[in-house]
Amino acid sequence: MALVFPTAIEIEQRTRPDRDRAIDVIRIVALVGVVAGHTVMATSAIVDGVFIWDNLLSTSIVFQALTWIFQIMPLFFFAGVAAWVESYRAGGQERSDPGMQPSPWGGWLLKRCTRLYRPVFYYLAFWTVALVVLRHVLPEHVYEPVAGISIQLLWFLGAYVLVLAAMPLLTRITTGARLVVAIAATYGLVAVVDHLRVAGHAGAVLGYVNLVAWVIPGMLGVAYRRGLIGTSRAFALGACAFGVNAALLWVGPYELSLVGIETQELKNMSPPSLLMAGHSIMLCAFAIALAPAIDRWARRPRVWRLAVIGNTGAMTLYLWHMPVLLAVHLVFDYLGLPRFPGEPHFVVLSVVQLVLVAVLVFAAFVALRPLENEPLPLWDGGSVTAPGPRSALVGTLLCIAAAATLASVGWGLKDEGVYCVSVMVGALVAARIAASVSPSVRASVR
Repeated sequence: MALVFPTAIEIEQRTRPDRDRAIDVIRIVALVGVVAGHTVMATSAIVDGVFIWDNLLSTSIVFQALTWIFQIMPLFFFAGVAAWVESYRAGGQERSDPGMQPSPWGGWLLKRCTRLYRPVFYYLAFWTVALVVLRHVLPEHVYEPVAGISIQLLWFLGAYVLVLAAMPLLTRITTGARLVVAIAATYGLVAVVDHLRVAGHAGAVLGYVNLVAWVIPGMLGVAYRRGLIGTSRAFALGACAFGVNAALLWVGPYELSLVGIETQELKNMSPPSLLMAGHSIMLCAFAIALAPAIDRWARRPRVWRLAVIGNTGAMTLYLWHMPVLLAVHLVFDYLGLPRFPGEPHFVVLSVVQLVLVAVLVFAAFVALRPLENEPLPLWDGGSVTAPGPRSALVGTLLCIAAAATLASVGWGLKDEGVYCVSVMVGALVAARIAASVSPSVRASVR
């Protein structure tokens, strides 16, 4: 490992003394939790030529209850906004230096998207080739589910970019009063939409207004970064959010699992429900309360080394664990060893698959991590240096790409999903073309 990654001493020397280590640790621990959760929860079998991809939530109320602890996706939005909020300077923002120019929204968002989407291009290229081959190898009813699962994980990227696109508004949260108003207004909007959904007065499209719930962790990320909530108040807020969620579950119509399962009438995850909005508040509040302790833990050289290495390959780990997991399940299914509740070898097979996936994911991480950190020709290098129409155009195109990314997961790389991915790629390419090369780069070229 030392030959592949920098040593703890090298990483410590490169780390700024004022770096908030808690944010990096929260982000990578949450990511590893997602990968482990997918691996542990996934079940599959091939029955009568049909590939059945399921998870343990559909059969176990215990695992459904555990999602109140292990549904940690809101922490990504929290940590991402906390890490980037100070890099954005809003025009007219009270705490900004009056002599500093405001950040161009489109240019600022492009810089974030350049890093985020760089490994996605490789990922899509892999799946395009893989599915062309698998289309001629697998039976139709095995191929179709695989194609549908292929890019499901991209939902997070689409939602995350849209949250980052809201940074001009998020930076306006400079006081506790503004934070309370912002969270209350968003929480109230989600409550109204849920009421309309339950009453049958809202179509499926209106339900997706609740995607605004993912902005709540961003609001708390701003609050954390600017010290608007102390540890004791954060703990109290988290406890209150948990109590409200427990009451909502008791009264109904919300269901226990915070990860979507087919049997749910009112899903908590897609789109987010009021229960998920409250869960986001709870998780992020507890993260703020525990941040000082996490920061002290992150001062340990080995802990910090793993956190830094993990974060420099976060998208690689997040994206590529799914092809590995799918491949392992397919191989075992075809060998007559399906991992499905009720099978006599279920526990042993679970341990074997968990170890095998961990080894293969680590190998993929080592091999593919450089692609996430090295510039991608024709993609890297664009910039927008000043606010104005071009900045707005680039930002709007990136939002279209994010929305298309989010929409594509409903089908995967098949049917309407192919069109969504085409729109995503087209919008990204258009945004890159609209972003000119910065003056400094042009000067260096000459």
